[in-house]
Amino acid sequence: MSDIPVEVIADILSRLPVKSLLRFRCVLKSWCALIDSPRFIKSHLNRSIKTNTNHSFIFRIENLYSIDLDSLDHAVRLDNPIKNEEETELVVSLDGLVILCNPFYNEVILWNPSTRKHRKLPVSQVEFPSGCLFINFTTLGLGYDSVSDDYKLVRMVQFVGKDDDSFHSEVKVYSLKSNTWRRVGDFPYHLLHRVLPGITINGALHWVVTPKPKWDTASLIASFDLGVEEYRLVPKPECLDEDIVPLFVVTLGDCLCIVCKYPGGRVDTWVMKEYGVKESWTKLFSIAEPSMFGSFHFLRPLAYSKSGGEVLLELDNAGLSWYDLRRKRVKHIPIRGLEGFVEGNICVESLVPVHGDDGGKDGEKQQPQKKMKPNNKKKRDGFLSKGFKLVL
Repeated sequence: MSDIPVEVIADILSRLPVKSLLRFRCVLKSWCALIDSPRFIKSHLNRSIKTNTNHSFIFRIENLYSIDLDSLDHAVRLDNPIKNEEETELVVSLDGLVILCNPFYNEVILWNPSTRKHRKLPVSQVEFPSGCLFINFTTLGLGYDSVSDDYKLVRMVQFVGKDDDSFHSEVKVYSLKSNTWRRVGDFPYHLLHRVLPGITINGALHWVVTPKPKWDTASLIASFDLGVEEYRLVPKPECLDEDIVPLFVVTLGDCLCIVCKYPGGRVDTWVMKEYGVKESWTKLFSIAEPSMFGSFHFLRPLAYSKSGGEVLLELDNAGLSWYDLRRKRVKHIPIRGLEGFVEGNICVESLVPVHGDDGGKDGEKQQPQKKMKPNNKKKRDGFLSKGFKLVL
């Protein structure tokens, strides 16, 4: 074993799933040091993202579950680090890290379900500006700042002003390295969707916004650059510039994606092939109602298949389907025990730690995963179907 170069061992190990790597840490002290090293953690993560492997769909039906994207045949129940599972909100996932919230107890948990480590974030009080009546929107976004090599959680709170045209914002950024919150410049736009988190692409978080809190105002795509901490606008496709079309943004592959639903029922999905370049917007697919899906209110692209020829879709938080881009056909995915409401995110397996450089400890190790049992109980509404009420 000692005759094998370290580079070769690292390359072989970087192709394995996290579950195997956690076991192999016990083989040799040198392997443990290698697997725990920041360089290997990044290498393993980048390989999984590049090859579209080691991905799962983490979702909530009263409890938290995970299903492997390669098989999509059965779900496994996860041990929730938030004790009161029924009050858990599954917010967003990035690089294997998941943000969980309990809005009733002001809890925000940073969790890596692959390593079964978690961390409870410190509380940061909301500062009410004078003249504001109440909180209208609260949204979160998790991103990676390559400049400081730090994961950051952005909390944006918008307050209702005295008249219909006025609003105020408070934006705070949590640093994983320092384990602290700090306030940054106020967000100059009005959030259009209160229940959708910020979407991370190219080192920036993205939201759909309007200049003023009016629905008859053309929507825009605003971003927050995590490196320089500045707000910018991202251009929309040319044909959408003058249209007043409700839309939201998602991540599809490594591209920014927008979904637009028109009053007549047609849904267009666009991807930005080259970030920031308006001319690179490409229409991925278009669906008109009535369609193969029937009537629906909510359609969200989640991920490409390994071949890239299909897109995994979530419809009305009620199930998963594959959409064939070439044949323009849909195939519903039956999953044992998965019935009714679904709220979830794509998550890549990773070794990314939930602690920063402040010496803080990870959460307690969780118990082994349990097989999911069919659940026919009435499903609760979740983060994607109701106003997010968290106040930290």
